[in-house]
Amino acid sequence: MNRFLKTTAFVLALSSATSLGIGAASATDVHVTFDPGNVAFGYTDGYRTRNHEWHNWEKPEYRETYRKHPGSHYYEWRHDRDHDMGWHSPR
Repeated sequence: MNRFLKTTAFVLALSSATSLGIGAASATDVHVTFDPGNVAFGYTDGYRTRNHEWHNWEKPEYRETYRKHPGSHYYEWRHDRDHDMGWHSPR
């Protein structure tokens, strides 16, 4: 009987928290921002992060933000123009 009461109390507490929106994150809680400080090299078609990951520009304004960022390494051509496909080491 004691176990039944504990289980019932737990289920009620869990359902109350869920119905009040407590504890469960929804997709609207997630915010992704662009950080130009993570970009090692930028090109017209995308950028390489400092972790050696390639990304296309998600929005044109991200490219412009990076171009204006102090100390950026932006090149006004596609990354495949370079012999190393844009995977050179930061200076």
